Amino acid sequence: MPELITNRYEFLFLFDCENGNPNGDPDAGNAPRIDPQDMHGLVSDVAVKRRIRNYVQTAGGNKLADGEKQGTAIFIEHATNLNVPIAKSHDAVKIEWPKGKKGATKDDVEKAKNWMCKNFYDVRTFGAVMSTGKNAGQVRGPVQIAWSRSKNPVLSLDTSITRMAVADPDSEKAKRMTVKQLEEYTAEQPEDSLRTMGRKSLIPYGLYVGKGFISAHLAAQTGFSKVDLKLLFEAVLNMYEHDRSASKGVMTVRAPIYVFKHVGTDSDAEQRARQAVLGCCPAQVLFEEVVQVVKNEASLEKDGVTEPRRFAHYTVTVDQAKVPKGVQLLRLPDDMDKL
Repeated sequence: MPELITNRYEFLFLFDCENGNPNGDPDAGNAPRIDPQDMHGLVSDVAVKRRIRNYVQTAGGNKLADGEKQGTAIFIEHATNLNVPIAKSHDAVKIEWPKGKKGATKDDVEKAKNWMCKNFYDVRTFGAVMSTGKNAGQVRGPVQIAWSRSKNPVLSLDTSITRMAVADPDSEKAKRMTVKQLEEYTAEQPEDSLRTMGRKSLIPYGLYVGKGFISAHLAAQTGFSKVDLKLLFEAVLNMYEHDRSASKGVMTVRAPIYVFKHVGTDSDAEQRARQAVLGCCPAQVLFEEVVQVVKNEASLEKDGVTEPRRFAHYTVTVDQAKVPKGVQLLRLPDDMDKL
């Protein structure tokens, strides 16, 4: 059985986007998400978790559990039907689906849920609703990530681009044509009609602050282990390195990740362990008082700009004196072995 985490954690990470769209809003024509009240940029928790899943799937090989070794498979993959892995969980633990019965028993659901947690990294990390189809229950994940927010207002640009080729809008007509007919049809079209205009949304630059929370209590219920914890932070550090696209521009996680590990203060070992699980300080105190990100006015003046256009236009300071007793501040990746 993998060693489970026994401490509460909060973590803060910085990432930036240069000439790209960090997270498009489908309700706004896929323009960058922006808080209309103050024009600060937003990135959803779903977008961050998608990149973490993608990294784990790449690095871990998308493998199911092998003996006592937990799986690194991803439940919520691109373009998949979630009922398929849920059905596999029932087959794996040999749950029958008798006729005349509305569904699996409570014990059956628990067995299927445990199988899903053991095999799928994102289920035991973020949780999942698996009650569709053959019910595998619901899991509340120990790792929760908040919406990320830019340190300063961002400027959303809607730019025009020229596409130097077209596809015939009458797709049914194109399906019925042979290659020769398509070539003859294209040859008869004016050159201008073989080009079209498109649009791209982007921001010139934005530095975003992300925040996450890890519960040892919920980790015990899903089997989230210390190995999973290290893989999580490895994924956060590298989540944009293997997920490049032209629309995203240049996105980078700016190390270090600041991790607050609750260790307790009591002289009694049992009580100290309890404090480590429950925590020794409210999360907002750690986020708001210990790590500060401010404009670097000297760097801005040197480059002749008034608003940040690159990471060097910010200064990140850490006030170690404001880290409360019972909490350790770790900087990843350097302190990975102290998790």
